[in-house]
Amino acid sequence: MVRIKTIPFDDQAVNKARGITQAIQYPSVYILTGRKEAYVGETINIAHRIQQHYHHADRRRLDQLRVITDKRFNKSATTDIEASLIKYLSADGQFRLQNGNNGIRNYNYYEKEVYEKTFREIWQLLIKQGIAKHNHVQIENSDLFKYSPYKSLTEDQYKTAESLFDSLLQHLQRNEETAFLVHGGAGTGKTVLAVYLMKLITDVMTSQPEAADEFTADEDEFSFQSLYYLKNIKSLKIGLVVPMTSLRKTLKKVFKQVQGLRSSMVIGPSDVIKEHYDVLIVDEAHRLRQKKNLMPGHHKVFERINAQLGLKDGNEWDWIRCCSDYQILFYDDTQTVKPTDIDNGVFQRLVQKENTEEYFLTSQMRVAAGQDYIAYVENILYEYGNPKKKKFKNYEFLLFDQIQDLVRTLQEKEREVGLCRLVAGYAWKWKTQNKALNQIRSEQLYDIEIESSRFIWNSVNEDWVNSENAVNEVGCIHTVQGYDLNYAGVIVGPELAYDEQTQSIVVHAEHYFDRFGKASIHDEKILKHYILNIYKVLLTRAIKGTFVYVCDPALRNYFRQWIDSAEE
Repeated sequence: MVRIKTIPFDDQAVNKARGITQAIQYPSVYILTGRKEAYVGETINIAHRIQQHYHHADRRRLDQLRVITDKRFNKSATTDIEASLIKYLSADGQFRLQNGNNGIRNYNYYEKEVYEKTFREIWQLLIKQGIAKHNHVQIENSDLFKYSPYKSLTEDQYKTAESLFDSLLQHLQRNEETAFLVHGGAGTGKTVLAVYLMKLITDVMTSQPEAADEFTADEDEFSFQSLYYLKNIKSLKIGLVVPMTSLRKTLKKVFKQVQGLRSSMVIGPSDVIKEHYDVLIVDEAHRLRQKKNLMPGHHKVFERINAQLGLKDGNEWDWIRCCSDYQILFYDDTQTVKPTDIDNGVFQRLVQKENTEEYFLTSQMRVAAGQDYIAYVENILYEYGNPKKKKFKNYEFLLFDQIQDLVRTLQEKEREVGLCRLVAGYAWKWKTQNKALNQIRSEQLYDIEIESSRFIWNSVNEDWVNSENAVNEVGCIHTVQGYDLNYAGVIVGPELAYDEQTQSIVVHAEHYFDRFGKASIHDEKILKHYILNIYKVLLTRAIKGTFVYVCDPALRNYFRQWIDSAEE
C-alpha cells in the first residue's frame, strides 16, 4: 500500500528521515517542494540523502519533504516512479524542477505494468494534497509533456546522447570544429532528444560545485563520463534552431516553463546571424530552406543575410555553419515536402567530410504500432511491395468509404482521449486564409467540400493542434509536422489518383494548390516525391490510430488492399 509521509524540510528533517529509514527496509521516492520549485529523488537511505540535500544551496529554498513508501518497492520500481514523477510534475506546471535530466531512461523490468498502476495511485494522492493539479490525460496531451527535457529516453536515444555528448566535449577541448548528423525517421524522437541535449548541456554549465557530490551518489545514474570534465568550460553559447514557425513557438513556450532554459534559446534560421554560437542544435534540419520557390519578400531576406555573411548563394545551413563552431543536426530525408526545403545532396556531401560524425535513431517513440507501421505506410505510398494486409497490435488503422463516418468516429475519439485532428494534403484552395473565424462562421465560408461535408483549413498557423477550434478544422502539413496526435483522420485529396492501367499512383498537379510547393517544378516525378512525403508525414502523426479517407475511387481501392475497412 502506498503511503506519503510529509515532514518539514528543516534542521530536524534528517532525524525524522532517520526514523523512516529504520522503519523500512526497501527503497523510497521523495519530493522536496517550495513555493514554486521542487526536486524529486529516490534512495535506499532517505536520512543520508536528506542530509546531502540540506547542505545544497538550491535545496535550502525548499521547505517540505514528502516521502513515498510501499512495501512492494524495489530499486527498479523506485527508479521508474522517480522518472515518472519528474516528467509529470514538470508538465503539471505548478513547480519548476531543480532536477537535471541525465540518466532518465525507458527500460523494462519485472512487473512494470503493476508499478505503472502504482504511479497512477501516487499521482491521485498528490492531486488530493495539492502538489499536483492535472490528471494524467491532461498532462500527456500537453506540449510541456510531449517536448519535456525530462522524457525517458529509449536505449538508442540514450546511447546516441551519451556518445554524441562525449565526442562533442572532446572536440571542444581540442578546439576542433565539428558537425554531428543524427538520422531519424518519423517518430524516433528527434525533437525530444534535441530538447534533452539543450537541458543537459545547460545544467552542466550552470551546476554548482557542491552538485558534484550528488552526481557521485550511489543512487544517481550519472554515466556520461565527460560531464566530470565539463567544469573546465565556463560557458557555451548554445541555441536550438527550429525552421518551422509553429513548432518554434511551441518550443519557446516549453522552454519558458523549464528551469535553466529560456525561450530566447529557441531561434529561427535567420536569427543565428545576430551572434556567434559555440553550439547550435538544429531540429528538423530537412526543413531548412534554400533560395528556391520562396514566398514574396523572402528573396530579399536571403540576399541581405548572404551579403552580410559574404556568401554568394548561401542557404540556411550555410548561415548556421558560418555562425557556429559546432552543429548537431537532426535529419530525415523522407520529410522534405516542398522545393524550398534544402537539397538532400547538401547533407550527403556533409557526411563525406572528415569533421562530420553520423548517428542513427531507430526506435519508434510516437506510433504505438512501432517501426513496422512506418515501413508499412512507406510500402503503401512508395509502392515498394505487393499489397499484403497487416494488422497492428494496439493501433487502429482503418479506411473509410464515407467522410462523414470518419469525422464522426474521430470526434468520438476526441471526446475520449483528446488531440484527435483531421488533416489533409494541400488539394484545395485556401479561400478562408487571413479571415477571422467569426467572419468565416457568419458568412458560412469553407475551403473543402467532400460529398455533402464542408470544412475550413486551419484558422491559425501557430500551435494549431492545441487551438480552440482545431477539432472542427482541417490541418495542413505545415501545422502538424513535428507534432504528435492521439488519432489522425487523414484525407488523401484528389491531387493523388491511381492509374489502373499502369497500376501506379499518379499526380494531378492541377489539384495541388501549394503554389510555392510546385512552382518551377516541371518533372512530375519530383512533384510526386514531395506530395508522397507529405502524406507519409500525415499518416505517421498519431500515437493510437490513423483513419483514412481517399477522394479518388481507384486510389481508394488500391488503399483497400492494404488497410482494413472501417465498415467490416
